[in-house]
Amino acid sequence: MNWTITNHLLYLVVCVPVIVWVGRTLARNGQVFLADVFDDQTVAIATNRLLVVGFYLLNIGFVLLYLRAGTGVATPEGLIESLSLKVGVVLLVLGLIHVINVKVFSSMRRRHLVDGQRVRAYETQLDAWAAAQHQ
Repeated sequence: MNWTITNHLLYLVVCVPVIVWVGRTLARNGQVFLADVFDDQTVAIATNRLLVVGFYLLNIGFVLLYLRAGTGVATPEGLIESLSLKVGVVLLVLGLIHVINVKVFSSMRRRHLVDGQRVRAYETQLDAWAAAQHQ
């Protein structure tokens, strides 16, 4: 039996569904988060879709490129070791990308909230100035 081909097939059978599951989860929950960041619901939906497409392209591309990493597998033990290493690296990359995305969007949300507070403060000052002018 060719253990290297088995390794490649099992690697894809494990990694691709994990990527699809994570992508769907991020799309569903990210939509709520992006709706809070963007005032326009249409922009939030479009941004979410673009992010999901980018997520799939980046991660499936990485999985396919990483398929050839390592040497051939000669034994069942080598199959398990190679498979666990490859799947582990893919999971770490998925997690790292997720953490980076959360940090970026948290900073966007924070800036959006600060800008909203700043606008309300300017409006309050403008209203106070206008009221003072009418007295």
